[in-house]
Amino acid sequence: MKGLLTRLKALTGSANAPAPTATAPTAPEHAEGVLVNAYCTRADVPALDFPHTLHARRDLSDPELAPHLSGFVGYVLSRGDGEMSRNRYHAMRHIQRVQQHLSLSVDESQLDALSSWAERANALVFLPDGDIRDPNGRVLLSAGGQEPDPEAAVPYPEEAWQRKARTEALLAARRLAVPSHLPPLVCEPELRPRTPQDMAGRAFALLAVAARAESVGTGEPLSTGMLFDRLRSAQASLSPAEQAFLADDAPDESTVAQFVWRYECLFVLEWALGLADALPFPSAICDVPLAARLMLEAGDTEGVMHAMKMRSNGEILDALDMHYRLHWLVRQARLKDQGPVQGVDAGVVLERHRVLNWLVRFEDSAWDDVDTPT
Repeated sequence: MKGLLTRLKALTGSANAPAPTATAPTAPEHAEGVLVNAYCTRADVPALDFPHTLHARRDLSDPELAPHLSGFVGYVLSRGDGEMSRNRYHAMRHIQRVQQHLSLSVDESQLDALSSWAERANALVFLPDGDIRDPNGRVLLSAGGQEPDPEAAVPYPEEAWQRKARTEALLAARRLAVPSHLPPLVCEPELRPRTPQDMAGRAFALLAVAARAESVGTGEPLSTGMLFDRLRSAQASLSPAEQAFLADDAPDESTVAQFVWRYECLFVLEWALGLADALPFPSAICDVPLAARLMLEAGDTEGVMHAMKMRSNGEILDALDMHYRLHWLVRQARLKDQGPVQGVDAGVVLERHRVLNWLVRFEDSAWDDVDTPT
């Protein structure tokens, strides 16, 4: 709290205060107090229950917010020496999850209320001096390149911390130790899941490319005409890379292997839609005949809509949290040449992490561009 109080006292009424950067709107000339831009990851931002002057408020329905946030990420990456520090990385991830941006002016007397609100809103605060601060005013990234406050921390909702602790306990019970410094992930109040219709279409597309790849690998390639006759909902949901693969009469072995692995993504979607009963621990590949049969029995997207029993957001987020931390273990073992992680199939973990990131709209990426950073 003292950090924000001290900084705002210095800025309030100061004619020499640095101007806001291009990443944040300025306050009208008649506005009193200090301009504060708050970047909130929660969709249900609490009411501003303290005196303030609100200049702007926008959510994801505003077409200008996405490019604004992209510009703000660029600002974060440009600060200091450009090295990808822990604070820089997590501030960037926070901005990518922002659902509401508020610009307001506040008086010094309302600092305690502002900090309390920012904590509840899960907000990072951007001040006119160009510093990016946590809800309590501690410097995460300095505009001038100074060292950050060692106690500064990117905020996460309590639900995210609780899920992280549960996952760590579950992995510890399997004698899989993940470091405590790995952050929480997106949680319920921040989530914008894919629609069931999108999930069903993606599932049919995945089955089409996986089945084609498997058939090519066995030397008896299925024609696209045959695939689309059986999977009527697949064609409309194919990604550009999937379309290119299906159009290639002689794909190389590496590409074929890549698309065969899509059965794992398919099975996760079937589980998320409630078509599959359980998502086993990723110690072995999925039951491929079962994955194919579930979609063929549904027939098309409408059939999936009729048969599905959607998993809760919490179940999907639990799966993401688990596979994110397992993926970190897998990558560390590879980097340190330690061999495979006991009881974990690295390929399964990668594919599950990919599709779960798509499900939660990680970085808002289209299917071909989904990343799985750890």
